[in-house]
This record gives sequence, C-alpha cells and structure tokens, in this order.
Amino acid sequence: MMCENQPGALIKMDLGSLTQTAHDPIHLLPCEIQYDGHAAVDKYFTPTICQGVSAKEVSFRGRPLKGQEIKIPAGYIGLVVEENHRPCSEEEGRTVCMKSTFLSFTQWNLETLPSADDCAMMSLMWPKISEAIHRPVDSEE
Repeated sequence: MMCENQPGALIKMDLGSLTQTAHDPIHLLPCEIQYDGHAAVDKYFTPTICQGVSAKEVSFRGRPLKGQEIKIPAGYIGLVVEENHRPCSEEEGRTVCMKSTFLSFTQWNLETLPSADDCAMMSLMWPKISEAIHRPVDSEE
C-alpha cells in the first residue's frame, strides 16, 4: 500500500501477526491525546457504560459522552496495527504488525449522539460508494 504524502514509501504488513491477533473492544473518543507510544489502556480506561434510552452513556474525565456501536461493513474487517521500527528516512520501507482486529467499534461524541455526519460514519460509506462507481455500466441504463 502506498502513502500519498510519501510517494516513495512502501508499507508492508506482517501477515504472520494475523494469527496472533485478538478481538479487542475499540472506542473512538472525541479527543486528541498528546502521546505516541505504549500505554496501559486496560489499566486506566475501563469504562462503565450505561445503556441509555437512545444511546450508550459514559463519563470521561467528568465530561458526559454519548455513544453508539458502529459495525464495520460486510466483507471488511478493522485492523489495529503497530509499527515496531520507524525507518530513518521517508523513502525507506515500513513494516507494520497487526495487534488486534475488530468487527465493530463504539463511537463517542460529546453531548450528541453519533450521526451520519460524523467522519467515522462517512468513511464507512466508502465501500458502497466505491462499489457503485466501479460497477460496470449497462448500456440500457
């Protein structure tokens, strides 16, 4: 797979790591964490999720969040990957290992329910859009 912002870089996926992957719960939080490295997430983030009338509800650092379980489109699987060794240059190839797979994730928003206008929801529409624009055109249509 090629990266558009790095025209010469190639990313390889270690398929041997697929057999060892777990199915971990995935949470998409409405925040940015200024940290890039290993973290004991299981130790510090164990949400107590309540099922509300119309959505899941939880509090994160005192802020109420509303969430919804989002399923990955049929025929696809979500991957959590990790790069163990960063290359010295942008031209050097990269290898990632699969850490986990998922078929759904919980998307959380501040104060509002996740909706079709959220970026994650819009990105999951791409397989249907791609299928439609690449479908052979019937001359009778």
